Amino acid sequence: MSYATVVELTAHLGYAPEGAQRLLDRASRDVDRALLCSVYDATDTAVTDALKAATLEQVAYQLTIGNVDGIAHGMQPGVPTGSSAGAVDLSRGTSVGGASAGLPWLADQAFVELQRAGLTGQGPLTYLGG
Repeated sequence: MSYATVVELTAHLGYAPEGAQRLLDRASRDVDRALLCSVYDATDTAVTDALKAATLEQVAYQLTIGNVDGIAHGMQPGVPTGSSAGAVDLSRGTSVGGASAGLPWLADQAFVELQRAGLTGQGPLTYLGG
């Protein structure tokens, strides 16, 4: 179950991406992962709004970094799909989503939405100068 609908995603992005429901489901699981040990009232509208906003931002992020299937992975383009050394032969499938190994798994914008709602265990930072 996702925290946002295809209609909401279409409005957020300005278009309906292919596999929109699948992307929303995967982004919602990413949000769940970020909130693994959080305690919150799932009926509070501020919470549900933050979960929805974070999910929409996560889908936008995945699409922006080239993960059109919503699954981040570490395979890099240009890496050979196989090699051998003597009697040892190694092979793997080709990359399908582009280079994403060095990128965060959760979008900054998604984290900010969760943080603003107090769901990350740490509130927004304020400067206490003096």
